[in-house]
Amino acid sequence: MKRALFCWLSCAAGVLGAALACAATERRAPASPAAILKVGEAIYRRGVLPSGAPLVGQRAAGATVEGVDAACTRCHRRSGLGVMEGRGSSIPPISGLYLFKPRSHDDNDLPFVESMRAERDPYTEATLARAIREGIAADGRPLGYLMPRFALDDAAMAELIAYLKVLTPRRMPGVTDTELHFATVITPDADPLKRTAMLDVLTQYFSDKNAAYRNTAPRLRSGRPVMFRVTRRWQLHVWELSGAADTWEAQLAAHLAKEPVFAVISGIGGRTWAPVHRFCERTGLPCLMPNVDLPDAAPDDFYTVYFSKGVLLEAELIAHDLAARAVKAQRIVLLFRAGDIGEQAAAAFTAAIGASGTTVINRRLPAHGGDLRRALSGPGLVDAWVLWLRPGDLEVLAQRPPPAGSLYVSGLMSELEQAPLPESWRPATRMPYLFDLPDQRRVRLDYQLGWFAARKIKVSSLRIQSDTFLACGLLAETISHMVDAFQRDYLVERLDDNIEHRILTGYYPRLSLGIGQNFGSKGGYLVHFAEPKGAKLARDSEWIVP
Repeated sequence: MKRALFCWLSCAAGVLGAALACAATERRAPASPAAILKVGEAIYRRGVLPSGAPLVGQRAAGATVEGVDAACTRCHRRSGLGVMEGRGSSIPPISGLYLFKPRSHDDNDLPFVESMRAERDPYTEATLARAIREGIAADGRPLGYLMPRFALDDAAMAELIAYLKVLTPRRMPGVTDTELHFATVITPDADPLKRTAMLDVLTQYFSDKNAAYRNTAPRLRSGRPVMFRVTRRWQLHVWELSGAADTWEAQLAAHLAKEPVFAVISGIGGRTWAPVHRFCERTGLPCLMPNVDLPDAAPDDFYTVYFSKGVLLEAELIAHDLAARAVKAQRIVLLFRAGDIGEQAAAAFTAAIGASGTTVINRRLPAHGGDLRRALSGPGLVDAWVLWLRPGDLEVLAQRPPPAGSLYVSGLMSELEQAPLPESWRPATRMPYLFDLPDQRRVRLDYQLGWFAARKIKVSSLRIQSDTFLACGLLAETISHMVDAFQRDYLVERLDDNIEHRILTGYYPRLSLGIGQNFGSKGGYLVHFAEPKGAKLARDSEWIVP
């Protein structure tokens, strides 16, 4: 009921606001078909009228909402295929194929979605306009209370209806009657050990999936088709990138042209994932849960879903911890290497700490070499040190005592509880930790570890392998709910709806995605090493969502 409740709260309206928005719409010259669709899309996705004024919706209860909060996507979703919100509550599909289809007990020609209503009267353009303005269904009955009323003029109504017609599901690249094609992307700066660990899990998961393949499903005795009409083989394509990052998008375009795929699953990156992210957003290609510690997402991005914000979330957790202290840190030194992901983490930390009177000093070591010991010294009192460094640099710290002041070290970059932090540094050092602690997540990892053992997969990078297995499982569950409505937007939407119901979430205490969200896990702990040696951690905080 989460999204239904959101629609109840967000789709409230006022007659006066709707009338004013309608009156503000000027008479316009005839537009080209492409321009009409663009205007219809603006109404549908962003809640923007042709005049530039915000769309206003009205409910019988009398409250109002406007702009993006009144957009059709808030309930019917970007795909137009609606959503099922538990027992007895659903938002139906409103793409043209579903709206205008004649009444029929046979829905074999419609891609199956859980909230479809194939047995209702079909709409015409006139009855659909009445439904949008007055809340009256095609058969003359009032629509449900969740449906707001919109005072659109004739031109805007025609443009919105034209857009709904082109929302009709179509054949997607990478989808055939017997196969679903997926890709995984590997950047040239990815860790070779982690690359192999990921591929071991991906290839075995696809092999297991195809071992249970059957190309038809049985009929129910009632004569209606069983929910899972056709099962398809899964085909994995490995897209290995090479060279400079500014060439990756062209390489991806070549891969996609040669090997059309429905979505990108998992994948692994190193210092940057931004070109892959940009390509997927630009082409509308879903990219689901890649193994990257520096994700890239803008507020309006839709197609890329990550497990967490990685080192950017670490930066926010450290800034939150420092800001919560009774005595504020006056000077904070950030230490990182040029070209590594710690550089972006340092920038995120500076933004998160804000203009609080704190002096933030960036100490940027060269990509290779440089005097790390010297970087940890210098004139002036330092209240806190934040180290975004790799294990090789942490091992060098044993050559000097820890500096005065609070110490933080990146968990992701230092390999979490396996970080080779010198014994003398451990008591004073805190680590942002974006996962459940090892003892807490052990039960959730038992199944994965058993699966790896049964298939003789060497556990060489447990977090990467756990996240890859989890990504595959989430994809399989999402695909099963899609049945045969294989639309890329719908894939992302169904993942959004299903992910929070996942019980075995690997390293993460909980995963959830709401409208407009790209990160499944949103918080973390501050921890310290509980022993001078070993990997035992202790929490210094409750779960924090900065």
